[in-house]
Amino acid sequence: MPAEFESLSPPSLPLPGVSFEKYELMRQAIFADLAPRTVIEWLLAIDVLELSWEIQRYRVLRHKLLEHYRETAIEQTLRHIDLAELPPEMEAAARCQIRRNARIWRIDPTAAREIDVRLATYGYDSNAINTQVYLQARDVFLAFEALLNSAQNRRMSLLREISKSPSRGR
Repeated sequence: MPAEFESLSPPSLPLPGVSFEKYELMRQAIFADLAPRTVIEWLLAIDVLELSWEIQRYRVLRHKLLEHYRETAIEQTLRHIDLAELPPEMEAAARCQIRRNARIWRIDPTAAREIDVRLATYGYDSNAINTQVYLQARDVFLAFEALLNSAQNRRMSLLREISKSPSRGR
């Protein structure tokens, strides 16, 4: 980016756990591909960059959201299996163990396989769990989808504007 345009592009602050280096790589790639020449093209390219970064963040957050709800769906399914026919005095301890198992399912591949086999024994395959995940997450998931679609549409609009720019001879 030419020095006179640097002030047009304030650095975007990444989310915790997201590297600033990835933002810089995206910035370099987008600016190299769009090759803006005029101030207006630079402003549009900066907006494309910011929207692209925003889309990437939404995708990461959406994925994390689905991971969270998957753990919740596993926990609910295990509760359905394990609490049936359990004496009421044992229910609180069983709920704690079920919550722990669901957490372990998320981080321990061996435990996850064992739990998945156990769930399958009771007729809960990955499709059944996925259905629960999407039912639980649907409102938040739809909000992320709306944010993604909006950002993608705005980005496409900007890219069309850049391609129509008089300095591009089109």
